[in-house]
Amino acid sequence: MRALSVLVSVSLSVLLVACSNPRQEVTVQLANDVLLPAHQQWRDSNAALVDAVETYCAAPQASVDDLETAFYQAQSRWSHLQPLMVGPLSEGNRSWQVQFWPDKRNMVVRQTESLLDETDSLTREQLEKASVVVQGLTAFEYVLFDQSVALAQSHDRYCPLLTGIARHQLALSESVLALWNEPGGMLAQLRDFPNERYATAEEGLAAILRTQITGVDVLKKKLGTPMGRLNQGVVQPYQAEAWRSRQSIENLQASLQGAQAVWERVRSLVSDAALVKDIDQAYADVANQLAALPAPLMELVQAPANSETLTTLYAALDNLENRQQTELARNLNIQIGFNANDGD
Repeated sequence: MRALSVLVSVSLSVLLVACSNPRQEVTVQLANDVLLPAHQQWRDSNAALVDAVETYCAAPQASVDDLETAFYQAQSRWSHLQPLMVGPLSEGNRSWQVQFWPDKRNMVVRQTESLLDETDSLTREQLEKASVVVQGLTAFEYVLFDQSVALAQSHDRYCPLLTGIARHQLALSESVLALWNEPGGMLAQLRDFPNERYATAEEGLAAILRTQITGVDVLKKKLGTPMGRLNQGVVQPYQAEAWRSRQSIENLQASLQGAQAVWERVRSLVSDAALVKDIDQAYADVANQLAALPAPLMELVQAPANSETLTTLYAALDNLENRQQTELARNLNIQIGFNANDGD
């Protein structure tokens, strides 16, 4: 009975701490229910990509449809994860190994073809020693979708690269996930305070919000770059993310959903009901406008008739970012700090 009483007492104490510190409760929920699952789903999509590419490359006459579907899913899971990249994935040059964008000098094509010209059959070791430009989904997309690549007729040339990239992505995602789950790893650092990374739950929450708001700013950049907003109004359709696979808009939607998953947990901490309503509406406005776009982004930016629609969408993203970076930060009394994309 004494042991049971002690257990009940400890459980009640933990419950009372959580109830008395709602910010810590939300931070823990974000770690358990949003950030960790997004990393797990990213890893799972890479495992599926490995299976798909190995199946395709083992059968020269096979349809490429299943491989394309697996690529779309891996790309979508990566896009969803970008506003949630707190911790290991944002460190050590890891994110560049997943996606090389923007590619202003066509480096993906040049370095991919140069690497393949150097060897008859690319090995895993050679790929691991190569540039990040050829290790990620951007190079995979080039091989799978670029009209200059006759993949069906060039299995021997390109399949070792596709297989190597998929395996590299799986190994990378597994190593990041291990860093989350290891004792004292990222998950523990967002659950138990103080720790070597965060002195308080508020610091952990601020880091999550900073990453999420930066993610929204990146959405603006991914829309604004092909529109020409960052290039004196000169439209740049081939600077649209995922222009070869025609998935730019789908990727924007996935990233928006990742950012919104953070907001859905944080909104309970906001004391201003009007601000909650405004941010809810800001997310809805962006989501609805993205869903209404009638064609791939690289096509839309080339037609002057779409200029007003895209400008309205950009303004909606700007409004969403400002609501969170300024008004939300002020309401929560959290210092968001310097935005990594300021000045872009």
